[in-house]
Parts: sequence; C-alpha cells; structure tokens
Amino acid sequence: MKIAITGSTGQLGKLVIEKLTTLTAASHLVALARDLEKVKSLGIEGRLFDYSKPDMLAKALIGIDKLLIVSSNEIGQRLAQHKNIIDAAKLAGVKHIVYTSLLHADTSSLSLAFEHLETEKILQASGITYTILRNGWYTENFLGSLSSIIANSKVFAASGEGKIAAATRQDYALAAAKVLTTSGHENKIYELAGDIAFNMQEFSDSISKVTNQKITFQNLTAENYKNQLIQFGLPEGLAEFLSQTDVEIEKGQLYSDSKDLSQLIERPTTSLEQAIIDAL
Repeated sequence: MKIAITGSTGQLGKLVIEKLTTLTAASHLVALARDLEKVKSLGIEGRLFDYSKPDMLAKALIGIDKLLIVSSNEIGQRLAQHKNIIDAAKLAGVKHIVYTSLLHADTSSLSLAFEHLETEKILQASGITYTILRNGWYTENFLGSLSSIIANSKVFAASGEGKIAAATRQDYALAAAKVLTTSGHENKIYELAGDIAFNMQEFSDSISKVTNQKITFQNLTAENYKNQLIQFGLPEGLAEFLSQTDVEIEKGQLYSDSKDLSQLIERPTTSLEQAIIDAL
C-alpha cells in the first residue's frame, strides 16, 4: 500500500506525514512537492509534483494506491489545479482519493466554498473511490496575532457573537492520517469541526485566563475592521477577505455541532485554552 500526500511541505501536509509515520511504515509513504530539497527532512520518498503542470502529475502518481489532496492555497486557481490532480490520478490508477474541503461546502456562503464544492463534484464524478474531509477553520488562524493581542490587551474583530467551531491543524492532520490508514471511509463526506465552539469574546476571555492578563474584545463594523487591519500592515485584499469572513462568522458559517472530527481521531478535539498555551 502506497500513500501519497500533496502539499507535503506545507503546514498541514507535514503534520499529516508526521501522524502517518506513527500509523504505518515510512516505506509506504510518498511526499509530493514542488521542491524536493524540502522533502528530504521528512524522511520518506519524495516525488516532484506541481499542481499547475498537468503533464508531470500522472507519472508521479504511478504505483500510488491512496492519495491525499491537500487543497491548493492559490485562490482562483484551485479548481483547475485540483482537476489536474484528479485527472492524473485516474490515468495513474489511483484507487482512493482523500480531499481536504471546506466545512459545509455545499451550503456555505463563504467565498472559498465555490472552488471546494466544484472540486468535490469533479471527484465524485471521476469514478475513483473518495473521502471528503470538510475541514473547519484552524484555531491557528486566530493565534497568529497572539503576541500583538497580548501587547495591546485587545482583540479586534467584526464577527459579533458568531460561533467558530475551530480545531487545530494537529487535529485535522490526525483525522486525515486515520482515514488514509483505515477502512470504512469509502465515498463518505465528513464535516470536521472542533467539539467546543467559541466566539471572539470567549476567545479573548481564554487568552485572559491563560496569561492572567485582562484582554478585552472590541467588535467593529466590517469596514472599520478592514481599515484596522490595513493600519496593522495587511494588504488591502487580505484585509477585505478577513473582514468579509467575519461577516460570515456572525451568520454562523463557521459553526458546526458535528462530532465527526473527534470520532475520527478517537479523542476530544484540542481545547482553545490548550491551543493558546501551545502557541505561547
């Protein structure tokens, strides 16, 4: 059994490989990447793989039984890139594809949802056995600015009381590794989310508890939040994306009460407080 992982040198891909090496022999694993120098530290076979170069993909997938497609991070290019991989997998005789999609991709109003849902449709129509992992938000998405939050004693957002059922990359990576190394996941869709959802007031309170420092939450309008992010040095396009995501969070688009994730990893998902402690 050969298992290949795309995006193997990225944040999620590396963690999936780390988990896989505890569940199966390293000789069963193949890291697919654009830069093979970065693969060397992973301790498994590496093969050259570029989402945007379809002519090279099928050759890299020869002999692969299961393939994890970690979704591309190139918004606007994802769908074409994902189709390239699925087409190549079919040519190479890959038996099972696992794809990291988006929470509630079939009903979500998030701007990211379209490319994920269309990829799901292509995968389902391919004739290849599939498993779709609809990943919710990463807790780490909120922890990247932790040092700034602590320095300023304040959390800014535009999500109101909207709940986010986030989980850590470690949790999502373990779920992918479990699916890749066990049976019973054929042609299934999993909605993956953290066990305990939080809003940004609760996020602020958790930081206060962990650091023993009062952290306040200020809810802004989407436009004011966007301008605040630009003042912090973010590019306007990213600031616009984040502010609009907060609008969707307030509508409940990143909330789920699904327990698929904790069931797959056979333990509760990592708590917000533990994630903050780990980040610090």
